[in-house]
Amino acid sequence: MTENVTTVSADEAVRRRYDVVIVGGGWSGSLIARELGDLGWNVLILEAGNSGTETWPGYLGSLTTYHSAVAKVPNSAYRRNTAAPYPDVLDLAPVRDPKPGQPEFTANGYFVQNGRLPYGTDYLRELGGAAMHWLGAVPRMHPEDFATEEFGYGRSWPVGAEELQPWYARAELEIGVAGNADDQRAIGVVTSDDYVYPMHQIPASYIDEYCRGLNGTNILDEVTAESYELQVRSLPQARNSTPNPDYSPVPYRPESAVGLPNYGERCVGNASCVPICPVQAKSHPLRQQARFSKTVSLATRCVATRVRLAGATRGGRVSGVEFRTYTDPASPVGRSYVVQADMVVLAAHAIENARLLLFSGLANGSDQVGRNLMDHPTILNWALADERRGPVGPFRGPGHTSGWEAFRFGDGRTRRAPFRIEIGNWGWGWATGAPMSNVATSLGIGGDGNGEVRPDGVFGPELRRLLGSTVGRQLQLQIAVEQSANPNNRVTIDRRYRDAMGNLRPVITYDLDRHTRDGLFAARKVAQRIFHGLGATDYTDHAPRDGVPPLGHFEHTLDGETLHLAYSGAGHGAGTHIMGGSAATSVVDEYQRTWEHPNLYAVGCGSMPSIGTSNPTITMLALALRSAEQIHQDLLLDRRPADLRGAEGRRPAGGADESEVLT
Repeated sequence: MTENVTTVSADEAVRRRYDVVIVGGGWSGSLIARELGDLGWNVLILEAGNSGTETWPGYLGSLTTYHSAVAKVPNSAYRRNTAAPYPDVLDLAPVRDPKPGQPEFTANGYFVQNGRLPYGTDYLRELGGAAMHWLGAVPRMHPEDFATEEFGYGRSWPVGAEELQPWYARAELEIGVAGNADDQRAIGVVTSDDYVYPMHQIPASYIDEYCRGLNGTNILDEVTAESYELQVRSLPQARNSTPNPDYSPVPYRPESAVGLPNYGERCVGNASCVPICPVQAKSHPLRQQARFSKTVSLATRCVATRVRLAGATRGGRVSGVEFRTYTDPASPVGRSYVVQADMVVLAAHAIENARLLLFSGLANGSDQVGRNLMDHPTILNWALADERRGPVGPFRGPGHTSGWEAFRFGDGRTRRAPFRIEIGNWGWGWATGAPMSNVATSLGIGGDGNGEVRPDGVFGPELRRLLGSTVGRQLQLQIAVEQSANPNNRVTIDRRYRDAMGNLRPVITYDLDRHTRDGLFAARKVAQRIFHGLGATDYTDHAPRDGVPPLGHFEHTLDGETLHLAYSGAGHGAGTHIMGGSAATSVVDEYQRTWEHPNLYAVGCGSMPSIGTSNPTITMLALALRSAEQIHQDLLLDRRPADLRGAEGRRPAGGADESEVLT
């Protein structure tokens, strides 16, 4: 809880000038604010969303909202906000009998979508940001993910995995990660021989143990004509388990090493990690905010509208942020303000950062702002385990606790996009709406149409037997496929489309290229072979039904075979202000500082030139910590005599001496 946070009204916020103004109180914004506040800098966070969840009554209110929601989607724990709107997965709907060449979906929500395929990712404008509904999975990226150009596609990073290793470790301490480092060393994402996670791994599920029966089995990827050995590997998670006594914090600054922290209530297996954990075992940014120093202030219900550019003689520097307030989330009525700062950090989400930069007319000399929009297109596969094997125990624990990693890396990615196979713990919930859909199917009144369908319905003991059998044997594989940077996938703005407050809404143009579609094709074929190896009956069906295609549907032909495929959004928006080694081809440098404005940072997943196959949050936080250190150095530099600066007033290549402190 964050009752001790210094909250200020808009009137109070604009009465002073700050060292740093941060737009967005999610993971990146909160972590950077806490770091800079600990170093003595005066920081203001402008949060567009509503507050309340940071209090115990507010948290209980979110739980009640979730419990009462008919559709248990990621945003179902939070009430809609007219003044600060955001996208929802329920905004998308399929089109019955779509005409050839026309989109198979409609979008009625915050996003304006004009692409061939739907962008199915959502986010949340609430104090804490999208982390208030995230799953909590935090695998690191693989070293190959940073250098996709070596495999003939996408864009590579100006930094590599090895350079981020200490920042990954810092981030895992800050948010509290439970994991098995041996599993991660085995796949090459943890490189230290003696590293352990702050907490022991979340226990494997019964389904995980069932799937271990395929350990050592070779599965053919028909697209690459290569075989991959299956080994179930555990998933690092930002979810409390038992603190690991063998863990030794790697100090960022010697005075910050305080030993092994108490992370709070442990995970007890509630199957509602998305959107909300009833016991608060899942980590979220409000924990960072609870540790803010008194030099950090927070203003909620403040919607940033523009970043202001300083005078023409100021070398491209920005001077502050314009924002509008509202008093009631149901009404856009409010006032406009301007807050001034020496440094501005945009940490509002990949899409909101791009929208704000575009409207402000900043940082776009490369014409890359808003471009290279990415996600993890996720293909769902579902099957029933053999009834003779008995139930496999779905609907218990976090969304997934283990997966198959072998398809994430290797030369196969030259032929198709890599993918990570998540072993789902929640049955067919995502794919078909189970278990509610199973009840409807068993009663003969609708449902998913999969499994043991009884058109006339069954009742009494037979209904109980049927539900106990089918629900208890449900297997689901969620396969997240890498989408590479493509400048044609983008966020733009159009003055015809505004929200209730008058701000321009994001216009999304989205499609999947051949490399990504080949990855989805390969993932589907691999899932078929895995189900066969498990002796399970595959019920996956992505074809249109009664003229209605599933969302994200397309047909794909490879090597003479045509499949109906469909993908879902993963909630992993990335790539709209990508980093690079040149101002001509990227928006930010390796520290997430915009090339054209030395005191403007755009942080978050939008900076990522590639997304790999891992959930991006821990990489985003490693980058945020690295940026916080660089912002600190930039601020120190600004307070030096002018003749000690680099040629352009920016940090010399060697950096400031780390022994410097604020005076």
